[in-house]
Amino acid sequence: MKRTKTPYAARLRRHLRVRKKVRGTAQRPRLAVYRSLVHIYAQVIDDTAGHTLAAASDLEAAIRSQVNGKRKTEVAKLVGELVAQRAREHGVGQVVFDRGGYRFHGRVKALADSAREAGLTF
Repeated sequence: MKRTKTPYAARLRRHLRVRKKVRGTAQRPRLAVYRSLVHIYAQVIDDTAGHTLAAASDLEAAIRSQVNGKRKTEVAKLVGELVAQRAREHGVGQVVFDRGGYRFHGRVKALADSAREAGLTF
């Protein structure tokens, strides 16, 4: 049995396992989340065309001014609201959620819940 050597490689394996089933289409694109130790990023992707329809991260000026003194989960909520708002501007109402190999927990869950509250359904 082949064992995964690093936590990064284990996450990539989990991500590939999720991506076998999760595909974004024009009608229902994929909401992909990437979480680093400090930052969080989200993209709404149409996999059939290979285009990113909307994106948001905590490095943007729109969120950067609100970040000071907040916890990472609170920042993830802001990113979720922003990516949902941008997706709605592009006419996207439904998405499939791609957790990126991370547990649906903490920052990833906070981002997903705030995107749902801002109008995306998944």
